Amino acid sequence: MSETRRVTPLARMTSGFVYMFERLLPEPFVFALLLSILTALLAFGLAPKHSGQDIITGWYEGIFKIFPFAFQMVLILVTGYALTSSVPVSAFLRWLAGVPKTSRSAVALTLLLSLVTVGLNWGFGLVASAVFAREIAKRHRLDFAWLLAAAYSGFLMFPPGLSSSIALAQATPGSALNIVEKVTGQIVPLSQSLLVPFNYVPVIVLFIVLPWLFSRMEPAQEEIQPADQAKLAAEDDVKPRVRAAGLAGWLDRAWILNLLLVLAACGYLGMQITAGKFHLDINSLILIFLALGLLLHWTPVAYVEAINSAARVTGPLLLQYPIYGGIMGIMTATGLAGVIAKWFIAFSTPGTLPFWGYISSIIISLFVPSGGGHWAVQGPFIVPAAQALHVNMAAAAQAVGYGEGVANMIQPFWALPLLAIAGIGMRRVMGFTVMTFFVSFVVFGASLLLLV
Repeated sequence: MSETRRVTPLARMTSGFVYMFERLLPEPFVFALLLSILTALLAFGLAPKHSGQDIITGWYEGIFKIFPFAFQMVLILVTGYALTSSVPVSAFLRWLAGVPKTSRSAVALTLLLSLVTVGLNWGFGLVASAVFAREIAKRHRLDFAWLLAAAYSGFLMFPPGLSSSIALAQATPGSALNIVEKVTGQIVPLSQSLLVPFNYVPVIVLFIVLPWLFSRMEPAQEEIQPADQAKLAAEDDVKPRVRAAGLAGWLDRAWILNLLLVLAACGYLGMQITAGKFHLDINSLILIFLALGLLLHWTPVAYVEAINSAARVTGPLLLQYPIYGGIMGIMTATGLAGVIAKWFIAFSTPGTLPFWGYISSIIISLFVPSGGGHWAVQGPFIVPAAQALHVNMAAAAQAVGYGEGVANMIQPFWALPLLAIAGIGMRRVMGFTVMTFFVSFVVFGASLLLLV
């Protein structure tokens, strides 16, 4: 539904960023290649291990180390997307997408849905917000990139949310990524990292500020680039294959096979919960998505058809994640990430260490955009510094996470799944999320300076 509106100064500023990104930013794959070259050059000039052999070896090993994670991401996407295409879930999403009556309210609802779902679990939120954005785009003639930027901006809730990889690792005794425990012998419970003012105050502020921000960023009528609604509807229409006859056809539709697999998944999850070992991580989320999808699609053939439809979004991930794995490999193998981290730690004080750790995290995250992998290369430097300066360990660790979350607004690594599901390019979307970057940079930075 169209409505009369005035173009705001913020919208004109955003339009300038969109114009710049569309003309200067290359395709995500090309961006990753250029970032690889820049990383190699920086390692050669700055890293302690800077020989050609060190750089090439780190790059090669990084490519293959990321394969398990890349496959996990593919499974999260296809199982999550298949789940949302089931009759009950798709009906709910269609109903919810019909609630907003204006473009601004539609974008605000998408943003709030993303903030909430990512806060609960980043994997679920990433898929849910992308699929919901498609439903909104099929009903409202609005700028698709503006809408997708709102959906992606909710990913800011990953570091301060319940699935924060850094916070969970520091709260888990014996975790390979519990660097605080390795250095100090301490465990940092979630009550000290998530349920404290420096963490929940910026969350509250962003829940208020971001919807207002996006409402003021709406493009002028003549600049709107809406989604192809007919194409989205056709892509979401799962076309059944020709049914096999006889025994084969009966087995294809044997719901008992789905149910047996669902019961096996529920049995495993139940045992983990009973033993107190359950954590909602990537693997458990995939299992939950798989079980719910099998149950809601009911028959094996229906679920296979949904998976086949969902698998079309995985191409960009399969191409680009290995490139980022190589970048991460160079950063860690040569010690370049440590060099950057130590630069900022060198002039930090007890009152500013979390803030400067946050700034260095933003820079490192442009090259190592992975929560666990990022903490593995920066944590060993910031935790001993926090111990020496008697700084709050939870704040020092969370600062690294905040830096990654903010950097994600201008780093396309985590946007790739969402963009693949939506079927849209990166350039125009990043023109909007750069505004999210500026706002969240200030909000989290102020929290670390004023509330720690």
